[in-house]
Amino acid sequence: MSIRTKLLTVAVALLLAGHASASERLTLRIGDQKGNMRAQLEAADALRDLPYDIRWAEFPAAAPLAEALNAGAIDAGIIGDAPLLFVLASGAPVKAIAVDKSDPYGTALLVRPEAPLRSAAELKGKRIATGRGSIGHHLALKALAQAGLTEKDVEFRFLGPVDAKIALANGSVDAWSTWEPYTALAELSGQGRVLVNGRGLSTGNSFLAATDKALEEPGRRAALQDYLNRLAAAQVWANQHLDTYSKTLAAIIGFPVEAARLQFERRQLRWQVIDTQTVTEQQDTADFYHTHGLMTERLDVAPTFATGFTLPAAAKLAAQP
Repeated sequence: MSIRTKLLTVAVALLLAGHASASERLTLRIGDQKGNMRAQLEAADALRDLPYDIRWAEFPAAAPLAEALNAGAIDAGIIGDAPLLFVLASGAPVKAIAVDKSDPYGTALLVRPEAPLRSAAELKGKRIATGRGSIGHHLALKALAQAGLTEKDVEFRFLGPVDAKIALANGSVDAWSTWEPYTALAELSGQGRVLVNGRGLSTGNSFLAATDKALEEPGRRAALQDYLNRLAAAQVWANQHLDTYSKTLAAIIGFPVEAARLQFERRQLRWQVIDTQTVTEQQDTADFYHTHGLMTERLDVAPTFATGFTLPAAAKLAAQP
């Protein structure tokens, strides 16, 4: 640990101690999706000696997590780039504080293994299941556009992951546009085949987003910085200890270990501070939604990012190619 990181940790502890002495021990309310962050932190033993408490809330997808953020029911949560835009477009007091970059292969359009479909162009007239405003929805629209089609050429069925999986299996829909770990599970269980993967179509960006209220409270903001430091370090550890991490993740999300490992290993996740490229990518996604009529007004994404958050050196080194 560098001197700078040690000093930052001490400063955070002192600020949190000051908050605790002024009132009760701080509780950070964190929204997670399918055990993503929690599994990494627990597997890496990164929650030791917390100067605050964490109250976890797990969500099956981004939409309900976004609603919880908007309602102030949680202080922060992990959310994909596309669903975060809908939260912001609704006027929710939320900002992104860091970005988790990944290989977007697993954000994919799935079909049944025996389906004759071989390209996005063949989806014309077909039924696609996905979550409204999800990264799956975004991927499907991008794949259609690349094939010269629009949303008017298909029938969208907006379903949660569990219902969408069932709909694909029983033939109620022809394709399911989803994300990890559902893609890995469908592939390994023989229930789905990747028709179109997200490379070149999806940014692969997810964000740790926090409410303005949490960011405005010095003690809570300090807790979020400490949480981000632990999370980034835990992710580096998880990439270095895939077997151990996969077992912990599988136990939390109720997926087979093989699926838990596959989805994590191929995503190559790495936390980064918000940079110009990330803001540009988010603006491009917002403009795409506006062009396709999913947002009534153009959204300027620049004000939707919080500044001042840092990452430990280990995570920065792991992010370098």
